[in-house]
Amino acid sequence: MMKIIYFGTPPFASEVLAYLLENQVEVLAIVTKPDRPRGRSGKSLFSAVKQFAREEVPDIPIFQPDRASTAAFIKELRLIGADLFVVVAYGEIISQELLDLPKFGCINLHASLLPKYRGAAPIQFALLDGEIESGVTIIEMALKMDAGDILAKEKLSIPKAMNFQDLEGELCTLGSRLLLEVIDQYEKGVVTRTPQDHREATYVQKIDSAMAQINWKQSATAVHDQIRAFSPRPGAWCFAHVGGHQRRVKIYRSVAEEGVGSPGETLSFESDGWRVACQEGALSILELQLEGKKRLTIEEFYRGSHSPPKIKI
Repeated sequence: MMKIIYFGTPPFASEVLAYLLENQVEVLAIVTKPDRPRGRSGKSLFSAVKQFAREEVPDIPIFQPDRASTAAFIKELRLIGADLFVVVAYGEIISQELLDLPKFGCINLHASLLPKYRGAAPIQFALLDGEIESGVTIIEMALKMDAGDILAKEKLSIPKAMNFQDLEGELCTLGSRLLLEVIDQYEKGVVTRTPQDHREATYVQKIDSAMAQINWKQSATAVHDQIRAFSPRPGAWCFAHVGGHQRRVKIYRSVAEEGVGSPGETLSFESDGWRVACQEGALSILELQLEGKKRLTIEEFYRGSHSPPKIKI
């Protein structure tokens, strides 16, 4: 049986790890990022992968180096003797020495159709760009980011109502299954490698919260794509006058429609939608959250409002 060491950090990676373990993949050790202080309390919290491992597979050793590519940590991993490293959203560029350590090398699950959308946030950018399809790619890792040979790839369609949370879940399910198939191919010695066409590569940056601020001076379709790309986190937002006060408003669900007006103008405010004009078309807001308040459907928000809200441009 193929013996692996698993590298991963966020919830996406914990879901993939759970799937592999459910399907009897032998995981000798887990590598995840160190505990980090989060929130106002500054309390150190476990990564999602560590939390899952402690609760579900406490016998598997967990390593949390500040950097995985140090000589001391490489020496420690060498003693474990894994056949294959599996990397899923670990959060660090891995050195060549570490890539060369396992018998069969290192493989990575990437949530895009490589060579398109190399980098840290492929799911969000696929939605921001209004893509109609996405997918997952399993690659044999190389020193250059997301540039290794393709071992397997599979597509899925993106409906216009699908948001980040929905798409991430679909890609996680698809990627887990495909990753298991590739591990089985290594087991059987039937791996097929296809070099990427680096001329077609595109790159995406890490998500910055400033990217989630809505600019109403663009098309309704672009605003809708921004909202679903950042739903539920960090949440696309704008300022609006609500109940006589300026509030920061996060928008989680919307529909792009026809409509004419000045960007940011409220065209109508009813229980089935708050329609706001954009540079082209209009956006119907269906779910939102005022800062410091709970998330509401537009029907709930409408019932509690005494006057139509106004977007601040």
